[in-house]
Amino acid sequence: MEAQLAEKKTEPNSGLGKAIQYMLRHWKALTLFLRSPGAPLDNKVCERALKKAILNRKNSLFYKTLHGAQVGDLYMSLIHTCELNGANPFDYLTELQRHAGELQQNPATWMPWNYQDSSPQNANTDS
Repeated sequence: MEAQLAEKKTEPNSGLGKAIQYMLRHWKALTLFLRSPGAPLDNKVCERALKKAILNRKNSLFYKTLHGAQVGDLYMSLIHTCELNGANPFDYLTELQRHAGELQQNPATWMPWNYQDSSPQNANTDS
């Protein structure tokens, strides 16, 4: 890029010339991720998470009360957590309703990432 400008192969005031100057000015910051071993080259995971938040924000326009919005946010959070942990959100929420007593006694065993181990229905099929 420096050679392009130095050898006058690119006009400094052109769009390309300005882009090259920008890259040269910000080179250290733009290549910072290369100094971290194992850093992902894309941020698709973050983009997917942001899409969930944006969808929830869009859907929240239709909540009629603050309490309704809080409940909607809670369910959105649960559904997204299930998806991140490979659990079917509908099955998970159904199991929580079926086993409300056990859930109340030991909530930690009914998290989306381990609820299938806690479900008595699954315990019976493993025997």
